[in-house]
Parts: sequence; structure tokens; C-alpha cells
Amino acid sequence: MSALNGLWRGAAARLLPLAVALLLTGCASSILGDIWGDSSSSSDTAAAAAATGSVAPDMGAAGEDDAVAKLYNKGLGKLQGQQYISAVKAFAEVERQYPYSAWATKALIMQAYANYYLIALSDYNRINDTRRDQTTTQKALNELEEIERRFPGTAYAEDAGRKAIMAKDHLAGKEMEVGRYYYAQGSYLAGINRFKKVVTDYQNTSQTPEALYRLTEGYMALGVVSEARTAAAVLGQNFPNSQWYKDAYTLVASDGQAPVENQESWISKAFRAINPL
Repeated sequence: MSALNGLWRGAAARLLPLAVALLLTGCASSILGDIWGDSSSSSDTAAAAAATGSVAPDMGAAGEDDAVAKLYNKGLGKLQGQQYISAVKAFAEVERQYPYSAWATKALIMQAYANYYLIALSDYNRINDTRRDQTTTQKALNELEEIERRFPGTAYAEDAGRKAIMAKDHLAGKEMEVGRYYYAQGSYLAGINRFKKVVTDYQNTSQTPEALYRLTEGYMALGVVSEARTAAAVLGQNFPNSQWYKDAYTLVASDGQAPVENQESWISKAFRAINPL
């Protein structure tokens, strides 16, 4: 993404606030009609908007035959062909070569749309099940978080935030799957490291209750009772009604123990870091 950012960093500093406001605000549809002057849009763009509930730009082509219009239409064609990187480059050239033209603002908006939304959405839609490599999931997460940072308070940022949570849950699910495999092989330390990653990196996902139970399970198996009791206690504090807590309580009680939090444990510190008192 850094290479693409460099293509329009200078232009964005001047025009991005206006462009983002036009494209991303909830009332943008009427404004967009004035900008593009054509209500037609590609089926792919409309479908993407319908799937995410966000605002899609008008995909009408430039009707003029001059050089700037041809360059803009080249970028539009790339965008419609899902060649997003090439589209960004073409739109960047419109702004660079014709910075004071009416098409410059339109091109800048399309750069933002292609670079920070469609690329992320494309990778997000390629996320596969947790039994496979999750490189694409991580890439999608990085791009979605970039959208949140670049366009806070916008419809796209809100949509990206929701998708980022789901991507994190997917990555956490992969860690859980690998951790369970290690436990089945009797490799408790290796499994604990996987569940630790869930608790530290993906704490606000649906995988956390089970991860805390698995930590209780693994530490009990290794005889590290203090950490097991802490994992169970933190699980009870944060998810008191979950079956995972009931199972963790039963597990530590089987050794005559009770869930008690050690404030110096990495587990306790991890939760305080995310949820400070």
C-alpha cells in the first residue's frame, strides 16, 4: 500500500477532505450526481455497495474526447475490470497532469475508492476457511485497518471496522485450530503459545472464552496451577455465563483448587491492557 500512497500523497493533502466528504458522507448520492453528471454505474460497483451498505461512486465515463477525458476513462476501464492498482495509477496521472481540471477531483475520489476500499474488499472476499493459509486474511485486515485510519467517521470506515472484527475472528480461529492440534499431540507448550496469541492479539473476538479455557487446560496438564487458576478466574470475570467458564471451574476444582487471579500473571496483565480499570 505504501507505493500506491506515494502516487497521490501531495494531491490528497490539497483535495482529499473535499473528495472524501463528497464520496463518503451518508447524503452523498445527490452530490455525486452533480459531480459525475451520469447516473449509470457498473454492476460490480452497485453489488459491492449493496453488500456493504455503503456509498458507491457513479461509474459514468467522461463524454469528452480530449486527453484528460481519455486518461480518466482509461482509469475507469481498469477499475471496472477490477485491475485496481492500474486504475489507481491512471487516476493519479489525471490529477498529476491536469491538476486544475474538473476531472482531477473526480480522479482523486476514484483513487480513494479503488485504493482504500475495493482492494480491501477484494481481499476480504477471498478469505478462506481456517484450515488453509491465512495470508490473504491478514492482508485484508491490514487494508481494512488502513481505511479506518484514513477515513475516520465515514461510511467506509464504519464498514471496514465491522469487517476487520470478522477478519480478526478468522485469524483467531486459525490460532485456535492449530493450538488444539498441538494439544492433541501432547505438545502443551506449543498449544499454549497459540492460545496466548488469541488472548493478547485477538482478545475482542468470539474465540477468547475458549482460548482462556484451553489455557486453563494446558497449564493444569503441565502442573502450572497458578496460571491455570488465573486463566479460569479471568474467564469467569469476563464471561461468567459461558460454558467455557463452567468447564474451567470444574477442571481446577478437580485438583482441589478454585479460580483465583494472580495479578502478576501475563494473562491478568493482558486483560488489563485492553480493559484498564
